[in-house]
Amino acid sequence: MIMISFDDAVNINNIDLYEELFNGERKNPNGCTIKGTFFVSHKYTNYSATQELHRLGHEIAAHSITHKNDEDYWTQATVDEWAQEMAGSRLITEKYANITDNSVIGVRAPYLRVGGNNQFAMMEEQGFLWDSTMTAPLGSPPLWPYTLYFRMPHKCHGNGQKCPSRSHAVWEIVMNELDRRDDPSFDEDLPGCAMVDSCSNLLSGEQFYNFLNHNFKRHYDFNRAPFGLYFHAVWLNNNPELKNAFLGWLDEIMENHKDVYLVTMTQVIQWMQSPTEVSAVKDFQDWKSVCIPEGQPHCTQQNACPLSTKELPGETLRLHTCMTCPNNYPWLDDPTGEGFF
Repeated sequence: MIMISFDDAVNINNIDLYEELFNGERKNPNGCTIKGTFFVSHKYTNYSATQELHRLGHEIAAHSITHKNDEDYWTQATVDEWAQEMAGSRLITEKYANITDNSVIGVRAPYLRVGGNNQFAMMEEQGFLWDSTMTAPLGSPPLWPYTLYFRMPHKCHGNGQKCPSRSHAVWEIVMNELDRRDDPSFDEDLPGCAMVDSCSNLLSGEQFYNFLNHNFKRHYDFNRAPFGLYFHAVWLNNNPELKNAFLGWLDEIMENHKDVYLVTMTQVIQWMQSPTEVSAVKDFQDWKSVCIPEGQPHCTQQNACPLSTKELPGETLRLHTCMTCPNNYPWLDDPTGEGFF
C-alpha cells in the first residue's frame, strides 16, 4: 500500500497538480482510480475544489483553522483549543464543501507538532478515528499503523515533541521517516525526513527517482508496512523536474507491481481491520466504495464570497464554495460563519 498525502489549503495554486496526479487514468489493480488524503487547513481553501476531491473518492482530513506558525501553540494547546481548531475545521469543511457522509475522521497537526494527551483526548471526545502527526525515526523495519491503547512502539521523536503518555482510543498512522541517502549501501548515515519536501538534499530528477525506489523497497521487500509519501504541493509545483520524476516513478511502480495499491489512510486501517490476501483484495469492498467516480462535478458555478470577521480585523477574505455565502468569514469562535459567538 502506498499513501500519498498533501497538507494545507486547497486552491488555485495546487488544483492543477492534483488533477495531473489523480487524472482518472492511473488505476489500482482492482480497476479503481488511485486515491490520496488531503489535510485541509481553512484559510485560503477553495471549498468547491475540496468538494470535488471528495466526490472523486479522496479522503479529506482536518489540518486546523488557523495553521498558526507558533509551534509552541500546538504543543501547549488545551483540549478546548484543539477542539476549536480541529472539530471547527471539520465543521467548516463539512458545511462549505458539502461533505455529509461523516468521513472527515483524520487529523494532522500543523508543523507536525504533537499535542500530547490534550490532542488525543480531544480526538476521542470529538469522534476522530486517526491521527497522522507522530514521526518514527528512520529504522528497520518501518512501522505499521498502531492504536494508542498501548504504549507506542517507538520513541517520541523530534525536538521538544509532546507525545501522549496514556492510553487513547485512537489510531496513529505513524509517519515513517524516509532515508535521504543517495546510496544507502555506501553512504554514511544521515537523519531521516518525514515530509518528502523536508529532504533538502533532493535536487535532481534522477536523485529523486532513486530516492523513491530505495525507500519503496524498504517497505515492499521487508514487512510491507504502508509506504507514506507526504507532500506540500508547492514543493512539486516549484520543481518541475522532481514532479516529472515522481509521476514517472509512480507509473513505473503501478506497471511493474500488480499487488500495490494507492489508497487513503482510512482505507489502510480498513484493510488492517479485515486483512485480505492479495489474490482476493481486488474484491475488497471497502476499497471499492468510490471506485470510478461518474458524472459531472456537483457544482459548476461557485460563489466567491468576500467576507470578514471580527476575529481577523481589517482582513477581507474570499470563501469559495458551492453553498450559500455566510454572513461572516468562518473562524475559531464562529465556524459556521453565521455570526453566533
